[in-house]
Amino acid sequence: MNGYASDKDAYLKRMRRIEGQVRGIAKMIEDDKYCIDVLTQVSAATKALEAVALGLLDEHLRHCVTEAVAEGGDVADQKVAEASAAIARLVRS
Repeated sequence: MNGYASDKDAYLKRMRRIEGQVRGIAKMIEDDKYCIDVLTQVSAATKALEAVALGLLDEHLRHCVTEAVAEGGDVADQKVAEASAAIARLVRS
């Protein structure tokens, strides 16, 4: 079971909202809207995706990593390495 299972509907709702934002940005470009207005919407969509990513990471740490560490061994090492890699990707983006 994934760590976000209890909040799955909320994550899906947020992702649909972001999807709508991205479609709106494409429409703005089609309609030749002012550059700064488009960039403002791109920034908003980016921040919304970052918020989802941070929420998923938090759920992963609280659920998947915590359980793996309790079990110990190679599984724990693997889960911690996965979390570290995910954090590095988020920081670089």
